[in-house]
Amino acid sequence: MNVFLDALNGLPTDYTPIWLMRQAGRYQPEYREIRSRVSFVELCKTPELAAEVTVNAVKDIGADAGIIFADILLILEPLGIGFEFSKGDGPSIPTPVRTAAQIDAVADEIDAAASLHFVMEAIRRTRAEMETPLIGFAGSPFTLASYAIEGGGSKNYYEAKKMMSGDPGAFAALMDKFARAVAGYLNAQIDAGAQAVQLFDSWVGCLSPSDYRTHVMPAMKTLFAALGNRVPVIHFGTGNPELYPLMKEAGGDVIGVDWRIDLSQAYRRLGDDTRLMGNLDPAYLLGPREAMFAQADRILDEAAGHAGHIFNLGHGVMPEAKVATARALVDHVHEASARRR
Repeated sequence: MNVFLDALNGLPTDYTPIWLMRQAGRYQPEYREIRSRVSFVELCKTPELAAEVTVNAVKDIGADAGIIFADILLILEPLGIGFEFSKGDGPSIPTPVRTAAQIDAVADEIDAAASLHFVMEAIRRTRAEMETPLIGFAGSPFTLASYAIEGGGSKNYYEAKKMMSGDPGAFAALMDKFARAVAGYLNAQIDAGAQAVQLFDSWVGCLSPSDYRTHVMPAMKTLFAALGNRVPVIHFGTGNPELYPLMKEAGGDVIGVDWRIDLSQAYRRLGDDTRLMGNLDPAYLLGPREAMFAQADRILDEAAGHAGHIFNLGHGVMPEAKVATARALVDHVHEASARRR
């Protein structure tokens, strides 16, 4: 078997597997060279290039898994929600979804294999070029719904929360549409060859536990039920450690946590048998290696004795990081965890 896949399934491993969220990105010279020739969306929609940057990232840092290069907003197009990327401002939805009529206009279902065929082809190409396990991914319903309602990035999520509290039926309808679309999208990625999938709930930390249980958990349970048990699922959320017990209840084989909670505390709250992914603060890749290694050792110590730990950052690699530093982190985690076995 494979150390990453073994850990996903809760089996003992000779060392702790590690991969880094956003491990293909602007911190890599090869990636920046490709981006100088094509736009971000073009890169996502060109399978040979998406496969190339996915494979290059694994080779550059020696990661134990690759994650297909794509973007969580790609699913919006087949749903009938237009979006665009502007340089320096990030993604935006020119016509935010804020009325019942707009929610009704969102597609009830999509043929993800056809409408997002470029992602599936990138997965097939990557699997053909790389022996390392490949992760597929999608945005979670709440994060996607928030993008659609807010019209882009947000600091307060007032528009999404206004719909959630003011018209909970409409919000639930939108969440259900996203849940079914995301499930279809991830199942199509699995059909194409993804050996694990990850759900990114990058914005869910803005919610209280009660709001998560009421307005998010039903859609998440629908989603996980539609995925079945075909491949291991990583359920990642950031911003609010109080939500992790609810995320575990919602579903997923592995809970991805950020740096706002120590792993030792996460195990106490979620159970010693919980499989966790995480959770180094990405900022440590920007400082002295000795400090980064010390934090990595602390995390490994806290995970000691728990099968299924996968080392990762608490969020994505920052553009200011260096490839050599990321590689040093991967090597250190391999070596230090092997000594702890």
